[in-house]
Amino acid sequence: MSAPSLYTFIDKDRLHEMLDAFHSCLDIPVQVIDTNGEILESCGETTPFCQIFKKYLPSNESCQQLHIKASRRAIDLGETYIFSCHANLNHIVFPLMKKNTLFGAILAGPFLMDTPDALLISDIAKRYTIPTEALLDMYEESNSIRIFPPAKVTKISRLLYYLCASLISDSRQQFEDNQGKLYQQSKINESIQMYKSFGIQPESSYPYEEEKELITKVKTGNVKEARALLNDLLGYVFFSGNNRLEIVKARSIELCALLSRAAIEGGAPTDSILKINNQYLRTLQEINDIEKLCYKLQEVVEVFTENMFNYIPSKNNEIIRRAISYIAQNYSRNLTLEEVAGHVHLNPTYFSTLFKQSSGSSFKEYLNIVRVEESKRLLANTDYSIIDIAVATGFENQSYFSKVFKKYTGLTPKQYR
Repeated sequence: MSAPSLYTFIDKDRLHEMLDAFHSCLDIPVQVIDTNGEILESCGETTPFCQIFKKYLPSNESCQQLHIKASRRAIDLGETYIFSCHANLNHIVFPLMKKNTLFGAILAGPFLMDTPDALLISDIAKRYTIPTEALLDMYEESNSIRIFPPAKVTKISRLLYYLCASLISDSRQQFEDNQGKLYQQSKINESIQMYKSFGIQPESSYPYEEEKELITKVKTGNVKEARALLNDLLGYVFFSGNNRLEIVKARSIELCALLSRAAIEGGAPTDSILKINNQYLRTLQEINDIEKLCYKLQEVVEVFTENMFNYIPSKNNEIIRRAISYIAQNYSRNLTLEEVAGHVHLNPTYFSTLFKQSSGSSFKEYLNIVRVEESKRLLANTDYSIIDIAVATGFENQSYFSKVFKKYTGLTPKQYR
């Protein structure tokens, strides 16, 4: 008989040592099961309570089926899964997977989270046909089942995760991806509910202010807040587009192009960002699952944000990051080299030289590029007057605005619009 496929990429002896250590420390049974829920190996004896109960469990409600169902649920959650079995006993399951395919699982339990009482047995008696004598025996045996308070069960669950996540090379990464997708979808759903609760109509105009804020967060290297804003924007796209894939994909592609431009404006090398952008545009076009599309776009935000600062020599990275962040937050007013140099606690002359060496642009050139890019967005997406846009983006007057705008775009603001 050939060995189970699980053991072709997991060291059986190492797995056994881990399970033995886990069982010895916590004194709860732990098993390795295959994709049919059958036990491949076990540390710890089956509880007498379970031995009695299984005799009366219908075949269509087998423990094996429940355990595999729980394993698949754990894959979706991206973490270990705590669940109750048919007999109201608790278990923890960790799925063993490779390339997102389930090959088996590690099952810890049973255990209880409270002292067993008559209610445990009476509930089982309501759902299954079990003789009174057997129920009395189960009640007596229930006192031998380990009890852990809920807070400790959470810790045990995390311990099992940390022990087992490294067993298969790509298992932990897949877990983290699935967990990330689930978290992102929950945030998108929160955004959708917010738009509904505010009574916003699906055909309402796109929230460009939030898009502007997203771009600012990318430019300033704030990945956490950029992700939050992205999920809010995606919530609006879902809400207004009735979850239609083609609409979400179209907006995702637009955002990808917008974010790549923001990274370039933030000082990232143009050739590097354009290559990354082209690669992501192809990938986004090929994805036909909304959840994967949203998660990939989150990756786009992170990669573009990180690339803005990877090219800066590590010695000066933090100084230039802080300067760029300050410029992104204050470009709309009369911002001077001296003020930014003061913000990063450097002599203005030295800061000017350092900024040029690190970003490839002088302070004034960089500030004008940021202002022009923001004015392009306002010209394309609002009906503000040109003088209002000039003032809003920090230019002294309309004449100077037009001169700078044409220098960097080849067009006047009016022609661009």
